Amino acid sequence: MGNHFPPREAVERLRREYPIGARVELVSMDDPYNRKLKPGDQGTVILVDDAGTVFVTWDCGSGLGVVYGVDRIKKL
Repeated sequence: MGNHFPPREAVERLRREYPIGARVELVSMDDPYNRKLKPGDQGTVILVDDAGTVFVTWDCGSGLGVVYGVDRIKKL
C-alpha cells in the first residue's frame, strides 16, 4: 500500500484556493455512497485535510468530502 497523498504544494494550493468559509459548487463527484449531491449543489468549505480532501457543509445537508484528483468543485 503506497502513499496516495498529493504533494504538499498541491495541498497548500488547494487551501489557498478553497479557504475555510469559501462557497463552492459541485461540478462532478465519483462516489458510490453519494445519495444526495448532484452537479450544481452548493456548500461552504470547512476544511482541507493533508490528503487534499476538501470538506464541505453542503446546503442539501450532505457532509461528503471532495476527493483530490477524483471529484471536482468550483469556487463561487
